Amino acid sequence: MTAPRTILHADLDAFYAAVEQRDDPALRGKPVIVGGLGPRGVVATASYEARAFGVRSAMSMARARKLAPGAVYLRPRMRDYVAVSRQVFAIFDGFTPLVEGLSLDEAFLDVGGSRRLFGDGETIARSIRQAVRETTGLGISVGVASNKFVAKVASDLRKPDGLVVVPPGEEARFLAPLAISRLWGAGPRLVERLRGLGLDRIRDLQALAPEDLRRILGDRAGGHFGALARGLDDREVSNQRETHSISRETTFARDVCDQARLERVLAELARDVGRRLRHACLRARCIRLKLRLPDFHTFSRQHHPARAIDRDADLIAEGRALLHRLHDEGMPVRLIGLGGADLVEAEAQEQLELFGAEAEARAEGLQDALDRIRARFGAEAIRPLDDDAPSS
Repeated sequence: MTAPRTILHADLDAFYAAVEQRDDPALRGKPVIVGGLGPRGVVATASYEARAFGVRSAMSMARARKLAPGAVYLRPRMRDYVAVSRQVFAIFDGFTPLVEGLSLDEAFLDVGGSRRLFGDGETIARSIRQAVRETTGLGISVGVASNKFVAKVASDLRKPDGLVVVPPGEEARFLAPLAISRLWGAGPRLVERLRGLGLDRIRDLQALAPEDLRRILGDRAGGHFGALARGLDDREVSNQRETHSISRETTFARDVCDQARLERVLAELARDVGRRLRHACLRARCIRLKLRLPDFHTFSRQHHPARAIDRDADLIAEGRALLHRLHDEGMPVRLIGLGGADLVEAEAQEQLELFGAEAEARAEGLQDALDRIRARFGAEAIRPLDDDAPSS
């Protein structure tokens, strides 16, 4: 019989806001809200003091200001958050090679193979929490269970800085008193529908025969939620951190109709996408453009260039061609985005035409020179004369 797995779900508490409070002692104990500060900004993270006012991640910043007018509002410092995240993931990697990062502040760890070295799941979880606290000064909540779903639910129960262990065989009993909204994939509509049938707690789903749940929700959803309600989840922890696409978008403070301005913003997005592609040693075989209108209708177009690309000039040209296909002069645009997909390693270059090799080499050299200058003096060191930064 196969031994139960030991899965940890680790989640840094109110990550962005916690970093801000750590770095500025004057913010400790105060409601801190991090996100876009423009009229269309969105909350990225709210400290627990801010959550007491009802502020939540993904809420519009306008609503957050109404709920917590006295809070401290800050723009994200992504470079600092990434640096802290790398410290934390280095700690994870010290306990197991099976680390599945979900975001900068959240990961699953399979520590089943680490027990001889570091102890059981609870011992490893305590060691991780202590190491994170000593290294970064931040709190982290950890759930320990035999599978990913139960570990995730466990880590959420005693935030902040909590530790919850669910022993093997206790998964269904642990889940039974919890609300059905805890089930992975149970959105507001499904929750409302189930509550309308008198199904409010996970124990209510556990009491249903599998065929009854399938009759209510359909074969696929019924099987999915029936298994989760009983604490069953056979997903493996995957440490394959493959990048499928790289994209960048910006939301305008006011709708933009002028195509020339859209082109300038698009060029800025293309340069950022190009920089990230080159940093990851990747090229894109598909370029995608996204436009969102004031009524939130979203349109997209894509094109596959003749060869995989990563240079700014190529990305800008592809983006502008797609923009001309998708945008009519005078059409108001709320959001614009550009991305590269179908990514390949930069070394996997297509064979060049005989008389194109020299021009290709010159273009590569120019891009390398631009990257070195921007790396040393900043992204704004070299810009076209008519180029404007995007408004967001």
